[in-house]
Amino acid sequence: MGNRFTRAMVGLAAALVLSSVAMAQTDQSQAKQGNEARSQWKYYPTDRAVGDGGPAPRRDLTGTWAGPGSGAAVPKGTNAQTPTAPPLTPMGQQLYAMNKPIGKYSPAGTNDPHSRYCDPFGFPQNMTNEIRGMTITTLPNRTFILIQYMNVWREIWTDGRALPTDVASGKDGLDPRYNGYSVGHWDDDYTFVVDTTGLDDSTWATKNGYPHSIDAHVQERYHRDAKNDLTLTITMDDPKLYTKPFFLGEEHFRWIPKQQLDDFTCIPSQVQQYLKEMGDPAGFDPNAPPQRR
Repeated sequence: MGNRFTRAMVGLAAALVLSSVAMAQTDQSQAKQGNEARSQWKYYPTDRAVGDGGPAPRRDLTGTWAGPGSGAAVPKGTNAQTPTAPPLTPMGQQLYAMNKPIGKYSPAGTNDPHSRYCDPFGFPQNMTNEIRGMTITTLPNRTFILIQYMNVWREIWTDGRALPTDVASGKDGLDPRYNGYSVGHWDDDYTFVVDTTGLDDSTWATKNGYPHSIDAHVQERYHRDAKNDLTLTITMDDPKLYTKPFFLGEEHFRWIPKQQLDDFTCIPSQVQQYLKEMGDPAGFDPNAPPQRR
């Protein structure tokens, strides 16, 4: 994201002050942009899908979709940013108490691996946090989700295989992964269901610090409401840490007419500079190892 991370943090207060002016100029700015030549290499949030576009195609999610953080007036979801978990088990309470999200503890106090070091969000958080856009593409035996933020891709097998049961089960077991192991199937003509397990438990399930275990089972349901509208709901079942299934939220996506996304990522050197100059006035050691469970 270049210098955008630092500029965004420094300019937050100014953006709030100027928001009313920006809103007043929106229509005028959009009209001006509409009369200018557009680059084929740039994403313009004002190039938005109009209406629902008609009926959804059957069993097809392929294409590029704008998320709620895209600036394309995508409806906000529910529960996804700061969800409330069901009652935690004693182990879940212990792990949750160790996590210090930036929203509660500030840049100086957080131990969020992503906020500190640009470590990957991992799944399922990368489907609920910084959701600006994604591209879905399909092969005969797999579906790929290409996430704009951090240029992450997820692999979902659709060849009928079962989820693995031997993750972290010894020297011959599979290693846990940031995005886990995923299989998918069509529940009906417009609902694609993805089941995932084997998640690296060093990552957080949510932005506000709820943990997950390696054995967590996450289910996503992608429902194509219309040609231009897609709804994602996410639920996690993790009996080691939660006494009930955890509804992680609902996200909405809108079709991008020109199928173009911007590059947006987290730059470790810029994060460290931000923490040094603004986040840690008392002094933070950038060479300190990440705080792990």
